Amino acid sequence: MNLPNKITISRICLIPLVIFFYLADFIPYGKLVAALLFVTAALTDNIDGRIARKRNLVTDLGKFLDPIADKVLVMSAYLLIMAHPILGKPIIQPVWFGILCGVLILSRELIISAFRQIAAAKNLVLAADKSGKVKAFFQDAAIFLYMVYAFIIAEFNASISLNLNLWMNIVLIVILSVATILTITSGIGYIVKNKHVLKDAGTASSKQTSDEIIPDILNEFFEEGAVSEEGIEERFDVGEKRAKKLIDAMAKKGYISSSGSSRDILLSEDEINEIFGKRE
Repeated sequence: MNLPNKITISRICLIPLVIFFYLADFIPYGKLVAALLFVTAALTDNIDGRIARKRNLVTDLGKFLDPIADKVLVMSAYLLIMAHPILGKPIIQPVWFGILCGVLILSRELIISAFRQIAAAKNLVLAADKSGKVKAFFQDAAIFLYMVYAFIIAEFNASISLNLNLWMNIVLIVILSVATILTITSGIGYIVKNKHVLKDAGTASSKQTSDEIIPDILNEFFEEGAVSEEGIEERFDVGEKRAKKLIDAMAKKGYISSSGSSRDILLSEDEINEIFGKRE
């Protein structure tokens, strides 16, 4: 088992520890420990992916485990702060708001998971969406801060003024609202951007291997005006060797400049559409 997969599995192993320490009221500062374990697990999300792409260690096991680990971590932690009362009250107030946000977040993740399964069945490679990373950051931040808030209320409630408690609750509601809105908008954007996945096999290619993803790469980086191996690795979830082959192939055909770490795109939008056909 390679290093990225070990990191992913370690993230999964941290989930029961987060649950245990958050629920263990008999352990001093248990909720603070749970919050720190959660943020540690969340930070490993980017680490394993970067290592896998940089060292060309992308495996089917990693592709299977990584999204599962992320979703189980987030939803387990969210259920904790939503369902476990602190001093007899749910930590997310009002309760209906917490339930609504939880339903929307979970629904989005299930829909995107199903969407990716359809793409995988058609052998389609989907570029990573930057908005998804922003969404994940705000989700993790909201959950972490709610855990810290639960710790503060559980340990120091008697010394917190009503005004301070009110302001802390308002700030947390705003952060959770932003996380939920980003969750919805990023999901919609991801599906719209890759709507070709939902086309029937007769109207869309069911295979995207080798040079067949070149038009997607050119379209993805067209507005930036340049493409790099690192960018292809990150956005198309491919290894270093394949990214280099794609760069060499595009340079050989005159689509991009022949040297430099960042290669200028030499085609106009009309030329791309003429060579590969207009992509809706």
